[in-house]
Amino acid sequence: MTQGLRFTHHYHDALPGCYTALLPTPLQGARLLYHSAKLAEQLGVPASWFQPEYIDIWQGKTLLPGMLPLAQVYSGHQFGVWAGQLGDGRGILLGEQRLANGSSMEWHLKGAGLTPYSRMGDGRAVLRSVIREFLASEALYHLGIPTTRALAIVTSDEPVQREQQEQGAMLIRVAESHLRFGHFEHFYYARQPEQVKKLADFAITHHWPQWQHDEQRYSLWFTDIVERTARMVAHWQAVGFAHGVMNTDNMSILGLTFDYGPYGFMDDYQPDVVCNHSDYHGRYAFDNQPAVALWNLHRLAQALSGLLPVESLETALGCYEPALMAHFGQLMRAKLGFFDADARDNDLLVALLSLMARERSDYTRTFRLLSDTNVPQAESPLRDLFIDRAAFDAWFRDYRARLALETQSDAERQRSMKAANPKYILRNYLAQQAIEAAEQDDVGPLAQLHQALSRAYDEQPEYQSLAAAPPAWGKALEVSCSS
Repeated sequence: MTQGLRFTHHYHDALPGCYTALLPTPLQGARLLYHSAKLAEQLGVPASWFQPEYIDIWQGKTLLPGMLPLAQVYSGHQFGVWAGQLGDGRGILLGEQRLANGSSMEWHLKGAGLTPYSRMGDGRAVLRSVIREFLASEALYHLGIPTTRALAIVTSDEPVQREQQEQGAMLIRVAESHLRFGHFEHFYYARQPEQVKKLADFAITHHWPQWQHDEQRYSLWFTDIVERTARMVAHWQAVGFAHGVMNTDNMSILGLTFDYGPYGFMDDYQPDVVCNHSDYHGRYAFDNQPAVALWNLHRLAQALSGLLPVESLETALGCYEPALMAHFGQLMRAKLGFFDADARDNDLLVALLSLMARERSDYTRTFRLLSDTNVPQAESPLRDLFIDRAAFDAWFRDYRARLALETQSDAERQRSMKAANPKYILRNYLAQQAIEAAEQDDVGPLAQLHQALSRAYDEQPEYQSLAAAPPAWGKALEVSCSS
């Protein structure tokens, strides 16, 4: 039956005291709604397993050989405040799949029922939130941003109460690791330094094996976490993505975008946009993300202070801003079509973003249309989208002068810019339309959106409507932590 799929349970065996072993709780009337066929192929999962008779695999009722399910314990800072013990309140780590290339991918079942860490929750997920995570993780993956992946969505007849009654659902999420900053915080604040060291050694052995015997392994490891986090956030900023709830328990040590909830891609460019309706003070506003990530890294540094001297921790943290700015600069030069760095590049970017903010220009569409610029033409296809045309014309003259310094042809630069400026992003209203259809067992919009997002930089004439500017109601949608 398994056709070569191999699962191990290293986390279970190596880290006693870091989890509770338990089985998932099946849903009433569970049925497979949708899956990522490409990801399944990459993982070697047989296509036949997505037939109705295999539903018990996707809701964790049938365990594959080698799986030993468990709920992880961790803690964290939520909205800047120490929240104490948290943990997998509705998720269960099923096992670690060993792939043919020697790497591994953990299978994690979200919405799997009550665990010892559910606190006041019900241990369930709803179809709305599961679809949003599926689409977001697939969208970011195809934009080239490190992220968890989503394999399969299960829906059911089981009612789950949120702001209103909704359908219970599950998601099979896969990632190289689900270790979070909060894992280390948990044992630091519990005054169990031996567990912090065990977690660190486990992480290095399985994900940074090149350093496991190096005397400087903890310093090298933490520095790499800092730089991975910086690059991830820089990429969020470049595509206009706001995570929405950057608590330390939602931060991956591998620099993966993790735990999707009240996220949002910007429609109109508003640097201070807050996509999480529950974020009353705007802590996780789009333009706060770089600073919040650094704050979170300081919390992780504190948790690792028994492994490294303060000087080493501070040196590693000092790598954050250079890594962030270098990667952000590289990404934004590519979006502007600059192949080589020039002293005037930052001024041009700041001037354009300032103009976009004043006019509330659509972030994604503005950069995509800019990709059609022809240096010999004094007018831009963007011009008519700006009210203050004089201001745009002045900026565009400077921009054309900068492009004239490049040696590439217009056609070559346009191809490069379109490979850096997506045409398709996951706008909230598109996700909402897919959710509403799926709640009626119509997966057509979900499948179409998934397909469009999987080729985000391509023209795809058949999906042109998904690249249109959002309707007014689409910009007014609100999402909260329950999303």
